[in-house]
Amino acid sequence: MNPPKTEHLPFYITAPGGTDYLFVGVTIAFIAIIMLVGVLYLRLHHLPDHIASTGQKVQLELVGVLGLIAMFTHNNVFWIAALLLALITVPDISTPLASIARSLAKIAARKPATTSASVPITPTEQPLPRETGRA
Repeated sequence: MNPPKTEHLPFYITAPGGTDYLFVGVTIAFIAIIMLVGVLYLRLHHLPDHIASTGQKVQLELVGVLGLIAMFTHNNVFWIAALLLALITVPDISTPLASIARSLAKIAARKPATTSASVPITPTEQPLPRETGRA
């Protein structure tokens, strides 16, 4: 019986019972690529949340809800809506309204002034007679 000649075989062909280093390397690379793609996907998916985090709380909550809906339903329309909402600056309406409400509360809490302007004025002049329309 002749012994097998293995000098001409490539490195990825292993002897029976030996470790397949190419398979191990490809498996590690595959797992690493899957992890990187998953991290990239989640990072890109939560981009509107990161952009909206500098805005108002209501805007951040709306963007977060739209992002979750987009992730669970796989509808990109919700993600695009969340991104657009995150990029738009929402005007602050509550601060001026709160200031107006505080000012009105201060005015309502004041006691009425007792000046001469608040005393009713009695008419001293007689009303002018009406004209009858003669020209």
